[in-house]
Amino acid sequence: MNDSKTPLLRIEDLSVGFQVAGGEIIPAVKKLNLELMPGETLAIVGESGSGKSTTAHAIINLLPGTGRITGGRIMFDGQDLAQASEAELEAVRGKNIGFVPQDPMSNLNPVWSVGFQVEETIRANGLAKTKQDVRAKSIEVLAQAGLTDAASRMKQFPHQFSGGMRQRVLIGIGLAANPRLLIADEPTSALDVTVQRGILDHLQERTANQDTAVILITHDLGLAAERAERLVVMYRGQVVESGPSREILENPQHPYTKRLVQAAPSLSSRRLVSGRASVKVSSMSTKQIADADSAIEVKDLTKVFAIRSGAFRSTPLTAVDQVSFTVPRGTTTALVGESGSGKSTVAKMLLGLEKPTSGSIVIDGQEVDLLGKTDMKSLRRRMQPVFQDPYGSLDPLRSITATIAEPLVTHKVGTRAERQARVLELLDQVSLPRSIAGRYPGELSGGQRQRVAVARALALRPDIVILDEAVSALDVLVQAQILELLNDLQSEYGLTYLFITHDLAVVRLIADRVCVMNKGRIVEAATTQEVFDHPREEYTQKLLDAIPGATVKFGA
Repeated sequence: MNDSKTPLLRIEDLSVGFQVAGGEIIPAVKKLNLELMPGETLAIVGESGSGKSTTAHAIINLLPGTGRITGGRIMFDGQDLAQASEAELEAVRGKNIGFVPQDPMSNLNPVWSVGFQVEETIRANGLAKTKQDVRAKSIEVLAQAGLTDAASRMKQFPHQFSGGMRQRVLIGIGLAANPRLLIADEPTSALDVTVQRGILDHLQERTANQDTAVILITHDLGLAAERAERLVVMYRGQVVESGPSREILENPQHPYTKRLVQAAPSLSSRRLVSGRASVKVSSMSTKQIADADSAIEVKDLTKVFAIRSGAFRSTPLTAVDQVSFTVPRGTTTALVGESGSGKSTVAKMLLGLEKPTSGSIVIDGQEVDLLGKTDMKSLRRRMQPVFQDPYGSLDPLRSITATIAEPLVTHKVGTRAERQARVLELLDQVSLPRSIAGRYPGELSGGQRQRVAVARALALRPDIVILDEAVSALDVLVQAQILELLNDLQSEYGLTYLFITHDLAVVRLIADRVCVMNKGRIVEAATTQEVFDHPREEYTQKLLDAIPGATVKFGA
């Protein structure tokens, strides 16, 4: 057993590489060293591809593809996991080291119910024996992870859950066996701020009460400073700065760390008062917004789903309830709210992916419900989406070039050479190296996949872009670049954005107007400044209070 002065985890000179064609090993992590004490929370931050997730996977030897540990030791409670057999690792995983992966959709089996997958974890870790006890424990796990009505949720499947709800299931599974160490790889990137706070409060309580150590991998520096005692900053596979979290964020020393702190939305949005925001923010006046024509008009939009509640019974669930709003042309309207509030369902109805139960949608003066097949195809060329889940929205069998060029091919735009040139141009715009053009989605990080999705949406130079959590999976530097890019494109081409997000820090940087949704209804709608400075509803204030990093000073 560890005493309080002995590290629970000590990593010594860890090196990890990936083998490519021809046998060459490409280094991903280089001689990394860190220590973690029992009950301590350590945050690892850095941009996509910096080696954060690779380090996390190496600890439990679950490296993807051709990844392998090429040197160093991983000492967990006196045992070197780098040299452990598969049987020894299986005894450690789950029971002693829990893991919450980054991508909720690809890590839940779509053909099994959520309850079955949680119960499988309970049985595998020997947490309950009888069928009744397994079910009771599974319901408890989901409830502790923040899912309401956990008993009925057991019967549902992953595709019936929002991205945030799927992530909560993974968090519940990771914590089910009360592990001594929890590795959480972007555990709250898909969660709205209030649920994020509840989940992190839960993790913090467990850390305090049970000496559960936590390695928190995140791109949100405000969250890192708020939740972790110590911070490790990684860049190109190496640790460039480490130490107490508050000290690093208030007085960063390394140039890369300074760039991260300047780009963090949860910190940048509070720089607006002093005019020192690192992101070029939206600046349309209230009069300009009011005078603009409507690109999108939604009136009394309602969507009712039939939720199966038995062999021959279903229960109606009103996901969107008489929602009305307008999006002025050339502006950005943010639709915000907790997971399950109906935001993404509104987006799907606007895109024609879900049929409204009632109400109307008017795009550029055309009522969508009355459009024929040809007109609908024309509309879709002018209105492009970026979805929340970058893995589920990209075809794993298509190369990055084929993925980005797909809208161009579908709408017969340009020659093959012109399409290739456009793909390379888009890769530059979203800060991806041209060398990934021939790779596939499974070979990219979550943030890189989301950048591909943004590039694909911009391929046709649309008039309207509907962005459903479009930057939630991105590290702060790329997030800042994408927000800057979106603002530049809007200024240059007069684009209209409907920006659906749970991240209010990002909303303050990019949106002209905000519509706040709660339980399927819009409860507040006003300019961004009005919502942030003078929120009328208690629910809106709750969302604002939950923005991470509110008490953290930012570096100079």
